[in-house]
Amino acid sequence: LEVSLAELLKAFGIGAAAVTLGVEWVDWLARRLSLRRGARGPLKEVLFFPSPSACVEHLYAPAGALSCSCPLPHGVDTPFARLLGHLLSAGATLDLCVFSFSNASLSRAVLLLHSRGVAVRVITDREYMTIVGSQIGTLRRAGICVRHELSNAVHMHHKFVLVDGKKLLTGSLNWTVTAVQSNKENVLVTEDPDLVGPYQEEFCRLWEASDPTSQNQSDCHQGTAGSQ
Repeated sequence: LEVSLAELLKAFGIGAAAVTLGVEWVDWLARRLSLRRGARGPLKEVLFFPSPSACVEHLYAPAGALSCSCPLPHGVDTPFARLLGHLLSAGATLDLCVFSFSNASLSRAVLLLHSRGVAVRVITDREYMTIVGSQIGTLRRAGICVRHELSNAVHMHHKFVLVDGKKLLTGSLNWTVTAVQSNKENVLVTEDPDLVGPYQEEFCRLWEASDPTSQNQSDCHQGTAGSQ
């Protein structure tokens, strides 16, 4: 069988083109898969307030519970509902560091987690923990560990939460009704370890610095119930 040089070159060219197209297709597929993996990467979400009023009873209720008949809108995915959802996703630990805490709905969420066996630790401001409407006393009476900075000269002005040591919620939002319903506020939600890690370290540092006995009492996450 005789094959001309022109035919060989033509066949070689077709083969080379096929290989090139194959490589390009594999590269395209790899980039698509990489993008899809990125979409499923660490959680990143931003919540802006004020939040529209809507019923959030379904977030507290166990699955299959009767629906609420209150007059507020139902089935609305508001920033506050998403905030509650992130908090109530805690299965092991909840570390809360907040300047002002007077929102009864958020207090209810923390108490519910405590009743489920979630180890809750709270750091708050010494002055603002005693204002009218503060929920700190309610948390302490329930057996939740609460500490505040020991100095009267400074404020503990942080507003962040760590859920199971893996999810961070942080921003300008104080845990008050005014902040949720009226103020211009923001909350960043992320599971990026590069951000969660430093906040966890800061919480642990403040927890130890706020120990009123100047001893290591970090056993609150090992099941010790009490108020500090």
